[in-house]
Amino acid sequence: MTSSEHAFDALLEALRSAGREELLPRFHGHLAVSEKADGSLVTSADHAVDRRLRETLEQLYPGIPVLSEEQPRDAQQAALEGNGPCWLLDPLDGTTNFAGGMPFFAISLALIDTGGVAYGATYDPIRDELFTVARGTGLRLNGEAPASRPPESADLSRCTALVDYKRLSHRLALALVTEPPFRSQRNLGACALEWAWLAAGRADLYLHGGQALWDSAAGTLMLTESGGRQCTLEGDPVFRRSLQKPSAVAARSPALQDAWLGWLKTSA
Repeated sequence: MTSSEHAFDALLEALRSAGREELLPRFHGHLAVSEKADGSLVTSADHAVDRRLRETLEQLYPGIPVLSEEQPRDAQQAALEGNGPCWLLDPLDGTTNFAGGMPFFAISLALIDTGGVAYGATYDPIRDELFTVARGTGLRLNGEAPASRPPESADLSRCTALVDYKRLSHRLALALVTEPPFRSQRNLGACALEWAWLAAGRADLYLHGGQALWDSAAGTLMLTESGGRQCTLEGDPVFRRSLQKPSAVAARSPALQDAWLGWLKTSA
């Protein structure tokens, strides 16, 4: 095993340990909750995982900047400068769920470089599910290829969609509610977990009106490596080395993505 492989194994173990030792005890016990300037929640669990994994990344990969959701915006922007590699860390995806006692949250991590997203990992401590992906190697769930049902050909009416109405236009949101093209709709409230579940075949379609880089980076690579497709509502790539929040349209197969985009185009 190479030193690089040793480092990745150590990083994945640190990810799991942080979930088990920092998130789970706080989920079932005392939790300090506060509100950010934008109205979103942040907890003592977010900060604990952030500190722990930033230290681990600095030890295992010295010299590679870390962009965390919990950093000030100017520090985030500084980490993105240039074209070199950069870690993207979301120490607690689904903070509102976590604070409210809903068991849908995860830790998500991605490495980006000049080619886009090179590596991604999302850990769900409630179900002890670790989704990992490296460019060109396929999706893994706890080290194995996940069992996945075949995607529907292009029949939206037989699909389950993960839809977050945040930042969608009123017209599109209304159309989705009154004339949904899919069979059923869910919203987990944790973007990184939704991307991982989509890539693993637990849903067929995805739509989000605007999400941060750390929300989608790992998941977009997972879906690509699983044969799925994604883009923004405008048809641009979801991944971009920017702090802007692009929309996301995705599906488990190219045929489903074409059908999904076709419906959205006529309804937006």
